[in-house]
Amino acid sequence: MFADRLAEVTKTRARQPGLVAAAAAARKRPAGPGGRLMLVAADHPARGTLRAGRQPLAMANRADLLERLCLALSRPGVGGVLGTADVLEDLLLLGVLDGKVVIGSMNRGGLAGTVFEIDDRFTGYDAAAITRMHFDGGKMLLRIDPGDPATAPAIQSCAHAVSALARRGRMAMIEPFLAHRVDGQLRNDLSAEAMIRAIGVASGLGGTSAYTWLKLPVVPDMARVMAATTLPALLLGGEVPDDPGQAFAGWQQALALPNVMGIVAGRSLLYPADGDVAAAVDTAVSLL
Repeated sequence: MFADRLAEVTKTRARQPGLVAAAAAARKRPAGPGGRLMLVAADHPARGTLRAGRQPLAMANRADLLERLCLALSRPGVGGVLGTADVLEDLLLLGVLDGKVVIGSMNRGGLAGTVFEIDDRFTGYDAAAITRMHFDGGKMLLRIDPGDPATAPAIQSCAHAVSALARRGRMAMIEPFLAHRVDGQLRNDLSAEAMIRAIGVASGLGGTSAYTWLKLPVVPDMARVMAATTLPALLLGGEVPDDPGQAFAGWQQALALPNVMGIVAGRSLLYPADGDVAAAVDTAVSLL
């Protein structure tokens, strides 16, 4: 049955592409601010990241990814999704985004594993497109490598995006890291001190921070990390953990902090080690 639904999506894309914008305009928007927020993330393939846990090509099958997303979005308590245009438009045409918060992923140009990875250009949504599609905000990845001069224009691009989203009353979700090269590969520094510095930079971007939220990993000493800002934050799910129980415990502890407003998780919920997407999602929602 799901294969039939996907066949209709492809037919619509080929013959009636204007229906994508029509579906976006007709989508029922969320009622308004509520409690804690649970978002499912699916913007990894656009940056060349297909791995989930021990499966190097887990996200390569689009039909499988979309079916997992539809299942996750159907679970009670899941508030919405974060993704690139291709994924979000498939979900729009599948009719599963009514009443959901929808966040468009903006800078996907820093392809994983490349020499230009830190030069994370805005190749996805911009603020105008997010507004035109009646979505609720835009997410950007901000990695700061003190040894790479391409960091400076990346910071500037994020600042412009924050201002552009704020002018339209849309959330700017920033995912900041300090990063450096290890054996030629870009690696994020997940120490508390590094996250505090990254938060300071991200919080000051743009002409206003009124619409800025942060998307942050759970790291050691989260109370000290979150004390670095008054901005609302969502916890980053990250990779598929070897010990899901430990990951969930870390989320639960961090959610007790006053400016932590929820969770944004992708691979850790869509591709759990035991394969049970519904159970993983329900466990995460229960923490809220």
